[in-house]
Amino acid sequence: MPEGHTIHRLARDYAAAFAGRPARVTSPQGKFSDAAALLDGAELTGTEAHGKHLFLAFRDSDWVHIHLGLFGKVAFGPAPAPPPTDTVRLRLLNDTAYVDLRGPTACALITPDEKRAVHDRLGPDPLRDDADPAAAWARISRSRSTIAALLMDQKVIAGVGNVYRAEVLFRHGIDPYRAGRDLTPAEWDALWTDLVALMREGVRHNRIDTVRPEHTPEAMGRPPRVDDHGGEVYVYRRANLPCHLCGGEIRTAELAARNLFWCPTCQRA
Repeated sequence: MPEGHTIHRLARDYAAAFAGRPARVTSPQGKFSDAAALLDGAELTGTEAHGKHLFLAFRDSDWVHIHLGLFGKVAFGPAPAPPPTDTVRLRLLNDTAYVDLRGPTACALITPDEKRAVHDRLGPDPLRDDADPAAAWARISRSRSTIAALLMDQKVIAGVGNVYRAEVLFRHGIDPYRAGRDLTPAEWDALWTDLVALMREGVRHNRIDTVRPEHTPEAMGRPPRVDDHGGEVYVYRRANLPCHLCGGEIRTAELAARNLFWCPTCQRA
């Protein structure tokens, strides 16, 4: 599932290609046909992201709510657009570009009140200007749940996924199994600040890189990472490999139905 930086990048890309201009709106697959007919020819007036939720604004109060889920994909291309396949849920097209959405968990035309309800059930997003880290801390500081589980709970923090979760805990030497209530305020402030910086870099470069300059392949004289995720990381998907810092073995375990990665030496209990 894409992490929050990808959704914010998509919001930026949709705006760059379509904002302020009328668009042809179609649903070749047919599952969004009625809504597409209502929007066809309307101007895209804005885009927004909150966590893993993408919102496209048309006219004054029409919002398309998109959640990619595990299988959703978005593909941009230049006009003229090729004939769409029957898997395209939503296509936007103008005289310079097109974008196809396939396989989302959600793609629905919603009202402003329904949009607000989505925001209300999400935690603060490190990439949003209106994010309040104190709201997340209020829940974390009272919780017996592990900090690893809390970081993945979208009601606590919106947009953090498996990669950022593993990497930010490593970067701050925090055992993923520590209870949220056992973190100190200073540790939480450092985690939040780091998430903001790392995820902004993710939006900028459209990939996740979490290693500090002194730990890059060039700096350490080691081979670059080979993985379809891309990006240089400390522990994510590096189970049984040596830690870049201590040389110990990276561990993995299942936590809340997702694979957790950590270094037991660098992240002591």
